[in-house]
Amino acid sequence: MIEIRNLVKYFGDILAVDNISFSVQKGEILGFLGPNGAGKSTTMNILTGFLSATSGTVTINGYDILEDPQEAKKCIGYLPEHPPLYLDMTVIEYLGFVSELKGVAKEERIRQLAEIMKLTRITDVANRLIKNLSKGYRQRVGIAQALVGAPEVLVLDEPTIGLDPKQIIEIRNLIKELGKLHTIILSSHILSEVQAVCERVVIINKGAIAAEDTPAGLSRQMDKTSRIQISAEGPVRDIVQKLRLIPGVQHAELSQEKDNNINVYKIESQPDQDVRKQIFYEMARNSWPIIEMRSLDPTLEEIFLQVTSSSRQGRKG
Repeated sequence: MIEIRNLVKYFGDILAVDNISFSVQKGEILGFLGPNGAGKSTTMNILTGFLSATSGTVTINGYDILEDPQEAKKCIGYLPEHPPLYLDMTVIEYLGFVSELKGVAKEERIRQLAEIMKLTRITDVANRLIKNLSKGYRQRVGIAQALVGAPEVLVLDEPTIGLDPKQIIEIRNLIKELGKLHTIILSSHILSEVQAVCERVVIINKGAIAAEDTPAGLSRQMDKTSRIQISAEGPVRDIVQKLRLIPGVQHAELSQEKDNNINVYKIESQPDQDVRKQIFYEMARNSWPIIEMRSLDPTLEEIFLQVTSSSRQGRKG
């Protein structure tokens, strides 16, 4: 659906994007991450046709964004970090205006806007001035304008910035729902959101791709073992011995002694093997109740910090 090949962008003598290539498959939700000044915003602006590349190609559904911009842009719905809202318009007036700009047929507008407002849950504020809406509702209106014209691709830049926890969860669920119908590129500094929503992640640093994989795949690349922590009740020596005998487990040890015969254990296994079920069955067989089990594998935030930890100089985002 999206193909970026050998993309290069200079601002004068400053190299902002350094020969990057990646693709996004139809129906995929891709997280596109990078620290400030890494070239992420520049790449997104080239992708959406706001900037031209120095060299390289971007194709959207087969259309080159430089050679056939009109057809390529028809395939894209874009939510920039600061949504382009006209605050003195009502929601329905603004979406109608966007429909005209995007060339949606008049007979289609009423039906399409009704569907979009229902999907983004803004029908109840359709006749309110945008300037009187909360930040959460304004973000929803911004997403709604990106959906006008039924684009196959959505590019969402910081869709949850400035929202409270309840609004963040609502927007996260909306993005998951949109992912059933659209190909999505999501950029966010809230890495827990990316980890919760995205199927694959591209991390850009100093203008070049620093990492690309699924969140689980990146975790395996960063750590050659998979680590699990459990809290369980039972005899320490016997539990450790049984855990070490489970196929795939490379190491198990007591990590922390707690009260009431409940202790904490750390288990390391081969990264390509999920041993959680075997741990559960072994503990249940011996009537040793597991109080808690959680992964100790690197989070996306830890991975991001590791791959972007080198100094960043001379870049422009």
